[in-house]
Amino acid sequence: MATGPTIEVKNLSFTFPDSTSGLLDIALDLPGGSRTLLIGANGAGKTTLLRLLSGKRMAPGGTISVAGIDPFATGLEGVTYLGLEWVLNPIVRTDIAVPELLKSVGGDHYPNRRDELVQILDVDLSWHLHAVSDGERRRVQLCMGLLRPWRVLLLDEITVDLDLLSRHNFLTFLKRETETRSCTIVYATHILDNLAAWPTHLVHMAQGKVKKWGAMESFTVPEVGDGVEGNSRLGQLVLQWLREDLSERGPRNGQSAEGKTYENLEGKGGYGAETK
Repeated sequence: MATGPTIEVKNLSFTFPDSTSGLLDIALDLPGGSRTLLIGANGAGKTTLLRLLSGKRMAPGGTISVAGIDPFATGLEGVTYLGLEWVLNPIVRTDIAVPELLKSVGGDHYPNRRDELVQILDVDLSWHLHAVSDGERRRVQLCMGLLRPWRVLLLDEITVDLDLLSRHNFLTFLKRETETRSCTIVYATHILDNLAAWPTHLVHMAQGKVKKWGAMESFTVPEVGDGVEGNSRLGQLVLQWLREDLSERGPRNGQSAEGKTYENLEGKGGYGAETK
């Protein structure tokens, strides 16, 4: 594995402007060249952590170090954050051609890398973004985001719109990057198909905390045989974690331990129905 920037987090707590707690006492030490899967249920704090690591949000001083630098205070050349917001931007739904977009982010300066990404992600250079699907827009976003060689790549559910082959090719490309260049990846995802051999590290988050983290070999991954729901071994491990998280969290507001989602809204201005 090629070396790359380390990611160190210590005593990181974060509160949103409305006083809602986002993260609580996070500590991580991810080595250079690692490929980390960030695992957790919706609302676990994964996106908040990634945005803090990227410098898009300000963390308390001394809590985050990427390649020895505070990414918000100093800024680190080569940090790329790719999230779901891009395809919601009205600009990328206008009549813009793909070659024009790739040129705008330096495609002409990295022609070999540009052409490889276009091939890997099966991007059609004749596409105009107002006339393609969200999955096709996502492929263009990935081409744009990865075109310039990065040192740290932070991915937030970015492969959710990709088909199986495009996702496989994309992840194979990322694995090769960490093995041949000085770079590090943190990837938050719920889609675990064909990922068992991809990560070097796992981070498990729940309710704004890191519950466990470490190198893949430090985890006992359940064996999967006949009758075990057809999941991959990695998927079975994460499924076990998420079930534990749900049990520890308990029922949501208004939901009883027996699973009722409404106490009885009849006559209370509610829906007049009870789900059991």
